[in-house]
Amino acid sequence: MDIRFDNAGVNYGARTALSPLSLTLRERRIGVIGLNGSGKTTFARLINGLVKPTTGRVTVNDLDTVSDAAKVLGKVGYIFQSPQNQIILPIVRDDIAYGLKARGYDKAKINAAVEGVLGRFGASHLGSRRAHELSGGELQMAALCSVLVTGPDILILDEPTNQLDLKNRALVQKTVMGLPESVIVISHDLPLLEDFERVLLFDQGRLLADAPAGEAIARYRELAA
Repeated sequence: MDIRFDNAGVNYGARTALSPLSLTLRERRIGVIGLNGSGKTTFARLINGLVKPTTGRVTVNDLDTVSDAAKVLGKVGYIFQSPQNQIILPIVRDDIAYGLKARGYDKAKINAAVEGVLGRFGASHLGSRRAHELSGGELQMAALCSVLVTGPDILILDEPTNQLDLKNRALVQKTVMGLPESVIVISHDLPLLEDFERVLLFDQGRLLADAPAGEAIARYRELAA
């Protein structure tokens, strides 16, 4: 993973959503924290091109998120805070297959890829289930499969343990830590990030701290006190 922010910032009219910043991300596990409205989601969405910089530029593995937008989307998977809004087809297996069909894969290749990604996470039993019947943890697994089946190198998760019970939270945490892909996690769940290599703390649209997890989390606790 090689993500570079070169004086990249975002303005909405007179409002600054993210002040210009320059940094490089190469670690495999990166956390993003901050109070609501601090700029952390804007920062994360700059990485896959969901938000375009109004100043500077962002590159992902040497691809510009504006001029190479389609290629960047293929490299960076994004799981939103409410995964049920991301699953568009009623049957889990069909939803996972959707992205592959859009790429023109043949039926045999699609079926093999879908079964492969479900098996990878021990979630084969979810394939025939209806999305609205799934628990919170199962929804996260289904969304994860739908994104990872297309083969992104980088995965961004927005509040992956939000509103999950202890069992489902543990399932999601174990899964995230076991992923071979590079992972960026936006979260208020600070224990989830304690073993991450690097954590970025945002406040009022500015990067306030960029440090190992323990140091950044301690700074956040001081800010929120």
